[in-house]
Amino acid sequence: MPETNPDTHVIDFRAAEQLLAARDPRGAVKLLDSVIAAHPENTAARLLRARAFFAAAQLRPAELEFELVLEREPDNAFAHFALARTYERSGRSERALRHFRLAAALDPKPEYVAAARFPGPPPAERG
Repeated sequence: MPETNPDTHVIDFRAAEQLLAARDPRGAVKLLDSVIAAHPENTAARLLRARAFFAAAQLRPAELEFELVLEREPDNAFAHFALARTYERSGRSERALRHFRLAAALDPKPEYVAAARFPGPPPAERG
């Protein structure tokens, strides 16, 4: 087994980002497994692995990783949004809506707000 050091983990993390961008989520997960084994507290690596699991349609592992990220960073709007997408793909729309709304409340990006489906004003007030 090759010797690893902190530089190796940075290289693996960056390579995993590239693999995910190149639509090889399973390859990204393999690289990130060793990074997370060495640095289980690394939230960025866990978030990237969650995204890779989601892209590989491994919804339960993605859900667990996104939840772990949110335990550590409850104000991470992207993690709420991604967890909501994971719940949505799993057919759990009520749970998804809760996290879509949390994401939109934390960061009012148009994509987050649209997914949150906040009720609008009554028709008489729309102008």
